[in-house]
Amino acid sequence: MTGRLRHYVCGSTSHDVGAMFRGAPHGVREFPSGVFLYDAAGGRRVLFDTGYATGEWHTGWRGAVYRRLLPPDVRDTDDVAARLRADGVDPASVSHVVLSHLHPDHVGGVRRFPHATFVLSAGHERTLSAPRLRAGVLTGLFPTWFPYAERLVLDDEAFSTVEVGGTALRAHDLLGDGSYLVVDLPGHADGHLGALIDGRVLLAGDAAWGSDLVHASGNLRALPRAVQHDADLYAATARSLSEIAASGIRVVCSHDPLEAKELLS
Repeated sequence: MTGRLRHYVCGSTSHDVGAMFRGAPHGVREFPSGVFLYDAAGGRRVLFDTGYATGEWHTGWRGAVYRRLLPPDVRDTDDVAARLRADGVDPASVSHVVLSHLHPDHVGGVRRFPHATFVLSAGHERTLSAPRLRAGVLTGLFPTWFPYAERLVLDDEAFSTVEVGGTALRAHDLLGDGSYLVVDLPGHADGHLGALIDGRVLLAGDAAWGSDLVHASGNLRALPRAVQHDADLYAATARSLSEIAASGIRVVCSHDPLEAKELLS
């Protein structure tokens, strides 16, 4: 398996780490919103998440609350389609879009991919059918065509158990050749997904705030703990990520400040 995996930053937010984790020193840290493009065999391209939406958000009072609690920093150049074009990639060439979950910093660019197949979990579908404020979903960020878009919804039967660095995970072989395994990383959101790329890089989405913060995931303060879909599962998933990283597989979280664009070189 010799694919190509690229990383793009599509907006960011900033938080005081000490206000998020018990025992952590206070200090504001920027958390970029990462998007990951995999070039697979046969010309297929899989995008993992889509970053923040640029321009005006038509998301009502829920959006105002979100932006107050998690203020985004988004420029026009942060648009996922603009990032791809600047790197010589036609957004229309993306065949699949895997959404780790449905929070605004991950779905803002969905509107740029009307012809892609969207890979969702059954948990995503549950959230979309009955969006609640605590779930952090702003339905106004989704285009009107999204309910009719081509989609692959992964229910329990779509997953099988595989060993990733000696740790058992539930996985779905998206492309049929083992190069792109969509994995179940529960806790942060209902049906939260990650992806194991070429057996070498695990895209962990928001299963932790950062690969260097995985160890702190069990020490969330009251408010960040309350907004997790299942805080106990979130902590258990973090322990799995630690084990996988210790095996030599690179764990990359969506908010990691990565310097390199190429992740498989």
